[in-house]
Amino acid sequence: MTRSFLRSAAPLALLGALLCGAAETATAQYFGRNKVQYEKFDFRILRTPHFDEYFYPAESLVVHDAGRMAERWYARHSDMFRHTFDRKSLVFYADQPDFQQTNVVGDELTEGTGGVTEGLRTRVVMPFTGIYADNDHVLGHELVHVFQYSVAEAGPGGLARLNTLPLWLIEGMAEYFSLGRDNALTAMWLRDAAERDRLPTIKQLTTDPRFFPYRYGQALWAYVGGRWGDRAVVDVYRTSLRMGFEEGIRRVLGVTTDSLSKDWIAATRRAYLPALEGRTRPNAAGDPVVQASKKAGDMNLAPTVSPDGKLVAFYARRGLFEIELFVADAVTGRVIKKLAGPTSNSHFDAITFISSSGAWSPNSDKFAFIAQVEGDHEIAILDVASTNIEQRLRVPGVGAISNIAWSPDGKTIAFSGQSGGLSDLYLVDRAAGSVRQLTSDRYADIQPTWSPDGRTIAFSTDRGPQTDFTTMSFSPLQLATIDVATGRISVFSPFSHGKHINPQYSPDGQSLFFISDQDGFADVYRLQLATGAVSRVTRLSTGVSGITDISPALSVAPTTGRMLFSVFEDQGYAIYGLDSIRTHGEPVVLGTAVASAAILPPGDTPGRSTVTQYLRDPLTGLSAGTDFVMLPYHSSFSLDAIGQPTLGVSAGGPFGTGVAGGVSFLFGDQLSDKQIGVGIQANGQLQDIGGQVIYQNLRNRWNYFAALQHIPYITGYATIGNGGTTQDLVLTRIFVDQASLGTAYPFSTTRRMEFSASGTRLAYNTEIQSYDIFGNPISRASGGSPYPTSYYGTGSVAYVGDNSYSAFTNPIQGARYRLEVSPTFGSLLYTSALADYRKYFFMRPLTLAFRGLHYGRYGRDSDDSTRMYPLFLGEETIMRGYGYGSITAEECVASQSSGLPGGCPAFSRLLGSRVGVFSAELRIPLFGVPEYGLINFPYLPLTLSPFFDAGEAWYKSDTPTFEFSQNGGRGIVTSAGLSARVNLLGYAILEFYAARPFQRPTKQWVYGIQLAPGW
Repeated sequence: MTRSFLRSAAPLALLGALLCGAAETATAQYFGRNKVQYEKFDFRILRTPHFDEYFYPAESLVVHDAGRMAERWYARHSDMFRHTFDRKSLVFYADQPDFQQTNVVGDELTEGTGGVTEGLRTRVVMPFTGIYADNDHVLGHELVHVFQYSVAEAGPGGLARLNTLPLWLIEGMAEYFSLGRDNALTAMWLRDAAERDRLPTIKQLTTDPRFFPYRYGQALWAYVGGRWGDRAVVDVYRTSLRMGFEEGIRRVLGVTTDSLSKDWIAATRRAYLPALEGRTRPNAAGDPVVQASKKAGDMNLAPTVSPDGKLVAFYARRGLFEIELFVADAVTGRVIKKLAGPTSNSHFDAITFISSSGAWSPNSDKFAFIAQVEGDHEIAILDVASTNIEQRLRVPGVGAISNIAWSPDGKTIAFSGQSGGLSDLYLVDRAAGSVRQLTSDRYADIQPTWSPDGRTIAFSTDRGPQTDFTTMSFSPLQLATIDVATGRISVFSPFSHGKHINPQYSPDGQSLFFISDQDGFADVYRLQLATGAVSRVTRLSTGVSGITDISPALSVAPTTGRMLFSVFEDQGYAIYGLDSIRTHGEPVVLGTAVASAAILPPGDTPGRSTVTQYLRDPLTGLSAGTDFVMLPYHSSFSLDAIGQPTLGVSAGGPFGTGVAGGVSFLFGDQLSDKQIGVGIQANGQLQDIGGQVIYQNLRNRWNYFAALQHIPYITGYATIGNGGTTQDLVLTRIFVDQASLGTAYPFSTTRRMEFSASGTRLAYNTEIQSYDIFGNPISRASGGSPYPTSYYGTGSVAYVGDNSYSAFTNPIQGARYRLEVSPTFGSLLYTSALADYRKYFFMRPLTLAFRGLHYGRYGRDSDDSTRMYPLFLGEETIMRGYGYGSITAEECVASQSSGLPGGCPAFSRLLGSRVGVFSAELRIPLFGVPEYGLINFPYLPLTLSPFFDAGEAWYKSDTPTFEFSQNGGRGIVTSAGLSARVNLLGYAILEFYAARPFQRPTKQWVYGIQLAPGW
């Protein structure tokens, strides 16, 4: 009796998981998008008493101010958490496009990410926004996470316990501690839910992703702080780390989560429903233009009406992933066409939409919007009729652009630009490309709009009475105008409280329309510039709003005066319109005290709210900054992570029993630009110890890596001898020693070139171990080397593209491809060629997926199966129903008439030096979330996929037959069946399948299970 087996530990897999978890590098991925380092930042360090701030010279002024704010937040949070730490790192970027190039966070970052606190070293990384109040909020929010991490690390269970807490608890606490209970945006969300009787319970907040954890979490903690005191919030957090959040709430507050939910919902209804009396429901805000879709997740944002009032351009999400730019009829809302999107132009990495709106040309035939290209923002101008990009304007030194406005004469575009972390107003001449900077200071200058005569620009600014850069205090955004010729600025503050944003001139130039939340409701108002009189245009129960509290949401046609605005409705956004005659509004009496509906329940609690007290006190904890020290940054390595030690045991199956174990370590510098990974495997004897060391440098656009590895593989078989009294175990070891180098150059976030080279040494030895029938060792002897030592080198060039999007278990939209050529030379001489293309057609909620794959070895030694394993077509990730373990002895016998050599033609026909595969699947999301799933069950997302696989394997000496054979001979093999993929809590994807292999007449169905995401 002979039994064969294979043993091999895999430090590469463990190490690869660590490296990819720390930074998704192009060199470490078969597919995947690219994080492109378009710019090389010269980082320095500003050391404050509790933080090391990493920055580059362009942002020096803002970083110093951020250091003062960080120390103030440290004092606030340290007192709140009753906890201290020695020193943490803050990594700042001057703007959002720069921030998206960071390596500190390996995941792809988008415009919607305002900051991140990563888990390896608890580093905060964030961009400056150009608005000091926003910088202060984001910094305060992220430093709450730093304290949460630090408290968790010091307690039993460490960070593992933190990961068990729901998002509303973590993010809601960060929002509450950084914003407080006076917050009009969160109050708007609560009013919308209360009006629809859809306020969530704590259970729903925990399990249902439809309820935004930031807004509802902030509101819930505000209620807890108002009723039990803000210290109770931290006490619940600390107890939850030890016992879970439900027990934490019960122990600290003395109520169950169900009781707390009922009390909070009741208090919210009492607070807001009476205030809605006499207010307009969202669906009656005006003439409906673009309605919110019934599909969860859809939104309609930043409407911009054409000068003639006939068309409206707006940003919308019509699928799951991308925000795109559309144009519609401004009266009926009929969508005419898509103007642009992230995939409509290969030069665009993204289009911006959260803090920006576009601009029409004066004759309404062209539209300008902001695109992200090559690591900076630029203004793209397209012809509306053809949707062709006619001009692209980039402003040197300005990394981020928002809120563009086209001058009435069509010659100039005004915009808010960000340089060095500061926002200012700029003008760019369309014809000459020349740029003029209108403002230059620390004040926020955003949302410019031209007066009809082209002499004045109105904008929003924090040039208010409360702004004081000495105390780091900032006014809500006010209205202002600037004389384009002289630069003289006039500030208008119609209300003493609340924001004043999104100014729009009336056609006669005598009035400014704007959005304010002075009474807690975001409504449209009209300011008479000559008299200062204010009129209220809307009186909504929710509010006129975009995604954030300062997102553009209002547009007025310069010629006709038709007004369009976006309204928050049913947790989404719809666009409504008003004719000019309905925009005069009702007079507002200025100077009267107004009860603010922005206060979160249970209302203002004087003396009880520690958060309210410190937010009203700008001086406590504020550092003067005179003790800050500037230091150079030198890259040095320290331990980032240790991969969990593994021990694997396999029993039975085609390879018998094996044991393997391994551990890995990840080292990196403070910016994660440079990383070293070390993996070690132990596999029994001293000679079976293997390992790998990888170095990768991600600092520049050319990413590169170098690796050394020594990996022993063991194969063998067992025989029974001496009349059944002994057993000989014959082991053959293959020692793979390899040195490799590689680099990748990304053309964009979706396309790259890869280059690599390696040198490999293959050595062999044989060992014979003899045992008696009781398993006791008798002898161990060396059998020498079965093959001569081999040396060979390999080079590789690959072109990779990937603009696909995945959901839970597999990609569902877009395409991905890889074209690769890899010559091998030395003791082995052949060239590998790979062509892999996959396309996904998303028909919400279904996806039709196709894959075509060819991999082959070409050249002199392409068929050398003594030194290389043949390619196996039955690998389950490419061909289901023909797995190695499913082929039986009966099939081997039955197929011997096929004429193929070997004892099992049914298996041999699946081997070759070249394979070709075609696959098709219909992916049906059975369990998921409301946005993507037939049944709302997000705990174990499940995708069912009827599939069809076809493939053929052949050698150099063969000619592909492209025929279907039933007798075990060469030809195309096919299968069809049903696959079920389940996401195991985000840790792994498990696939179960049932396949009918049509070229295996003795086999009706084959069942399989594998850990692998869908292709």
